[in-house]
Amino acid sequence: MNAKAGTEAEQSSSIDWLKWAVSLILVAAAVVGNSFFSEQPFLYRLIGVLVVAVLAALVAAQTNKGKAFLALLKDARAEVRRVVWPTQQETIQTTGIVVLFVAFMALVLWLLDMMLGAGISELVG
Repeated sequence: MNAKAGTEAEQSSSIDWLKWAVSLILVAAAVVGNSFFSEQPFLYRLIGVLVVAVLAALVAAQTNKGKAFLALLKDARAEVRRVVWPTQQETIQTTGIVVLFVAFMALVLWLLDMMLGAGISELVG
């Protein structure tokens, strides 16, 4: 049973390598094609690059790492939906507190700089 699982993993690994190679070749083709058709309008080249990029992403998504990445994105989306976002009132209050604190610290640091500058000037001469 373990030998069979090992063989399937090796076969999946070699197929994944082939899928990654195809994906890389598609990306390279998009870059070369964009350069080759540089005299064509930008919109057409952009559409071509986007179509090839989507194809490369679809091929890459079929690999083990691609499937794991898609699962990660799905989990991240679920986590974002669970977040309790602050209300507009809370956001305004928090922003106000941060602005006031930054202004206060700027004033303290400015005064400290002035005092240290005056002290150094007295010492130097």
